[in-house]
Amino acid sequence: MNVMPLEVINADTLKQLQEVIRRFVRERLVPLEGSVARDEKMPPSIVQEMRDLGLFGISIPEEYGGLGLTMSAEVHVVFELGWTSPVFRSVFGTNVGIGSQGILMDGTEAQRKTYLPRLASGEMIGAFALTEPEAGSDARAVSTFAKRDGDTYIINGTKRYITNALTADLFTLIAKTGENGAEPAISAFLVEAKTPGLRCGKPERKMGQQGADICDVIFENCRVPRESLLGGVEGRGFDTVNKVLTRGRLHIAALCVGTAERLIHESVTYAANRRQFGQRIGDFQLIQAMLADSYTEAYAGRCMILDAARRYEGKTASIVDGSACKLFASEMVGRVADRAVQIFGGAGYIAEYGIERFYRDVRLFRLYEGTSEIQRLIIGRQMMREAG
Repeated sequence: MNVMPLEVINADTLKQLQEVIRRFVRERLVPLEGSVARDEKMPPSIVQEMRDLGLFGISIPEEYGGLGLTMSAEVHVVFELGWTSPVFRSVFGTNVGIGSQGILMDGTEAQRKTYLPRLASGEMIGAFALTEPEAGSDARAVSTFAKRDGDTYIINGTKRYITNALTADLFTLIAKTGENGAEPAISAFLVEAKTPGLRCGKPERKMGQQGADICDVIFENCRVPRESLLGGVEGRGFDTVNKVLTRGRLHIAALCVGTAERLIHESVTYAANRRQFGQRIGDFQLIQAMLADSYTEAYAGRCMILDAARRYEGKTASIVDGSACKLFASEMVGRVADRAVQIFGGAGYIAEYGIERFYRDVRLFRLYEGTSEIQRLIIGRQMMREAG
């Protein structure tokens, strides 16, 4: 397939963009799913094609070199990207979400101009360093500390399970700051990977999404200039985390829906061709019931995400909307994957068919960028606040 570079687009050309992404995903990425999982390596030529398509900058405004998609347009693109193994999206997913949005939302103009164009082009890979050995869902519990020393900060601490850490050029780091016995504040820093005192641990072996590396990131007397403080203000890190994750949850939810739709397609195709007792297994009502449940849930997920995306653009969305979408979609795709294995029967347990790989891959969606339990707490607490 010849992938043509795209110019900056607007809503009128969304359909064209979707078609280009659909062809790229189905003609270039789907055939590579097995080999990438087996070799745990992404072909450099594919990464370059992603750059040429503008995928690294779909959420970054045009003025900083991105495509400047609205939230609604972005989730439509992500629906298409969900048709293949999520490992492919992870190549540029941090640049689209957690690796760039903190800079866009809370960075200084100098920080935006320095980093966003390079993230949008794929010249730089971004990563988000929040999780620690003793802090994940509880972002306030981070122990990594940035101590002020004149016009610099000295950072010490360890971050865990950081996506794209080995290939990252820039980390948005969440750390505590403060001095003179004051209560530590949560702040965010932009730390380049080449900074002395920053090093990565060994890649972790994972249940799924082989080819997308995660590892520890260790900061040992890592000295950064004061200009690395995101937004130039201490104490805004927790707010940055919440805003970045709220937006990112819509993106992840859309990815879950796209993956569910791929699994439904594979299930229907198999059910229409596999024969038992002299007929297609898809003609059995219990198989049809599983297909119907999967379709209905995926459709519901798509509708709620599109509604939440419109609310996000209109600035009427609350933190609950992103959490509800992420909770429903991540749990939904797990059920769809489980039904797909059941419909495939023994073949669903065999690596050749790829269903078992998707079954393992989608399990992560219920964990990262806020577990299902955290989403329920966010939703429930907000409901009670509004009750008075």
